[in-house]
Order: sequence, then C-alpha cells, then structure tokens
Amino acid sequence: MKNKKETGLDFIIDKLTNSIENVVTGDSFATDISILSKSDLKTIKKSNGWIFNWRDEHKNPSRDVYKLKIVNKLNIIQGLISLEIKPDHVYMHLVESAPFNKHKNKMYSGVPGNLVAFACKLSFQRGHDGNVSFISKTQLIDHYTETLGAVHIGKQRMIIETTAALKLIGKYFQN
Repeated sequence: MKNKKETGLDFIIDKLTNSIENVVTGDSFATDISILSKSDLKTIKKSNGWIFNWRDEHKNPSRDVYKLKIVNKLNIIQGLISLEIKPDHVYMHLVESAPFNKHKNKMYSGVPGNLVAFACKLSFQRGHDGNVSFISKTQLIDHYTETLGAVHIGKQRMIIETTAALKLIGKYFQN
C-alpha cells in the first residue's frame, strides 16, 4: 500500500450533543460505536455520497475504522472514523459523517463530535491519557480549538489533550 500525503481533516463540529440529535425534532438518540466490518463496505461508496475511500482505509493494517450507529437502528451507519494507535496517543486519519448527516439538510447533528469523543475515550483505554492528534485543514484550526479544545502545536498539527478529552467524553459517554 503506497503512502499518501495527509492533507488534513476538514470535518465540522456542528454541535456538541449528549449523543446525536435529530435536527428537526431535537430528539436525542443513544449511539453505539464498533469496528467497521467488511460487509459494511458494500454501502459505503463514493457513488452513495461518501467522500473518502473507506475500502482502502479498512484495508490498511495499521488503522481501525469504527462506525457510529443509533442503538436501535444498528443497520444505518451515521458516521465513520479511522484511527491509529501510536506509542503515546491516538491519531485520527479520517472522520466523515454519513451523506445524509452533512450540509444544511442533514438528519442528525453531533456525529463528528461523537466520533472524536470516542477517539479520546479509546486513547484513555490504551493508556494515552486521552491524547488524540490529527492534521487539520488550515482554515479549520480555530474551529477545532474552539469546539474541541484542541491545541495547535505547529503547522497543521493539532492535539486534544487530557482536559479537553475528558470534557468531550463527559458529553458523549456519561455512563
């Protein structure tokens, strides 16, 4: 597998919610995050509105792709995140909301925040104090600082440290 240059993440934190929220009704829904299976890839294609090539991401042995679903609607993927466990932190390669959760006519808000909070939770589980790093698109550095509490550490590199990670986890994973 050839190495591609990281171009920077460009997801928007639309709202930090207690789970994910229906945009029209405001109802909140409990979520479940689990490993993406090979059979899930059948519906996750660019022709279905997904931006990234999740098949390639899924094949990469150094990364794990996780899917976000609503607890009682486990057949509908709300968003995806690709993570790599590094020696001292978790690295976010990709984050994407499902096509129906993007733009002004989206169905649910809170999907990207939920996925990032999961990355922080995984970092704690792996003994990395909640530390999560990623490359940001330049124009979104301030956005991630304000919404996620991420720290800009040089060029386009950002890190979510322990205190900010605990806030995100507290928002999405109270129990």
